Amino acid sequence: MELTKYEQLRENHPSFVYKNYSLSMDGGEILIRYDFYMENGPEFHPEIRIPTEKLDIVNDYDSECAEKIIFSLGMVELVSYWKCACPPKVYVDCGYLDSFDIRWWKRLYFGGLGEFHYINGICADEEKFMDIICRFEHKPYPAFEYKKSGKNLIPVGGGKDSAVTAVLLREFKNNNLFFTVNDQEARTQTVLKAGYDADRIVRTYRTIDKNLLELNEKGYLNGHTPFSAVVAFLSLYCAYLTGAENIVLSNESSANESNIKSSKVNHQYSKSFEFEEDFRKYVEKNIMNEISYFSILRPFNELQIAKYFAKCEEFLPVFRSCNRGSKNNVWCGKCAKCLFVFIMLSPFVEYTKLTKIFGNDMLNDPEMTEYFDGLAGISGIKPFECVGTPEEIKLALYLLDGKTEGEKPLLLKRFNEKSDKSGVDLSLLKNYNASHNIPDKFLPQMMEMYSYVAGDN
Repeated sequence: MELTKYEQLRENHPSFVYKNYSLSMDGGEILIRYDFYMENGPEFHPEIRIPTEKLDIVNDYDSECAEKIIFSLGMVELVSYWKCACPPKVYVDCGYLDSFDIRWWKRLYFGGLGEFHYINGICADEEKFMDIICRFEHKPYPAFEYKKSGKNLIPVGGGKDSAVTAVLLREFKNNNLFFTVNDQEARTQTVLKAGYDADRIVRTYRTIDKNLLELNEKGYLNGHTPFSAVVAFLSLYCAYLTGAENIVLSNESSANESNIKSSKVNHQYSKSFEFEEDFRKYVEKNIMNEISYFSILRPFNELQIAKYFAKCEEFLPVFRSCNRGSKNNVWCGKCAKCLFVFIMLSPFVEYTKLTKIFGNDMLNDPEMTEYFDGLAGISGIKPFECVGTPEEIKLALYLLDGKTEGEKPLLLKRFNEKSDKSGVDLSLLKNYNASHNIPDKFLPQMMEMYSYVAGDN
């Protein structure tokens, strides 16, 4: 019986090694470098740079605590390289993992690679898809004194969600720092429009090893990996450097839903509450418990966030969350993510203003039909993007329909033809997801937002 590509690659490359990491400071920046090796394949040496010229470093950049974080960050980075051939054995030579940790990492990898497995037609088993073997001797982890600055570190992606978080936390303005991975204009503009100086941004730069790109060109496996887990550990390191007490995320309750009905395939797995809970437990067990990692938007769904964002009009000209157009800081106006954001905002922002922002009347574009059917639950396969639930899409379209006079947009007509309006959940704007980790000091800001989105504003 002929082997599949997945099986053939695993046979050709039976092992992957996380050999080492290095942490240095020189020339006004911290440099993090990883050494990965694939049997019968190339070496990989990805790097991360953190400029320090404008960074107020409170804790030692290369302490044992810092190294624990950097080692763990490497455990996330390795999956981007491992997945090109999916070697059955992974050897870890530069940090200690006990049985709990090994199960933890396998859970993250398997959940975060759900889309990768689906797209590549891989039927993998969580227990058997990878065997992690730690070859590093256990060493006692000494107690250390964490120097606190009282800062809040807010990851910013440039979209509507992190803009809302920046607005909600204005009361803590003097203590807020922002965090980015690789520069994009929309991220800086989000911080500026929220009323902060650009010096408040802790910038990091992540480089993919070219050997991986060359393997992808040769036909090795490729696909989505849990990038938000990279953000989690890299933001933890930056929070540690600056003495921050909180990492304040902008992940909503909608991120918990899978993309494929009756499956656990979730493009946003590492944005889910499940991962948030797992991350908190891992960090407390293995690294430290002085930094709280939580999402202030977890009680809300995407439609609620869109409603609140729409009243923050200063962000409308500058926010971006289109992956295709990210390098040029534009909305491409032709992808599922653009269509999703367009629909979410359509009940709350003037329609002509939306078409100007996106450069396309997206609900009148027949090329968007397939994406539309996925978003609205007509096809049963939600696009593999950071998008909300079909229920949220249906209510947004229902609300848009109610305020649209005259000729309806093409895809709004399709919604009216294909959907049973009796199934529209009119209570979504009043929903409250109580499964969150928001500390008490931030609850008033969260409840202020809830009062607005659940009201008749």
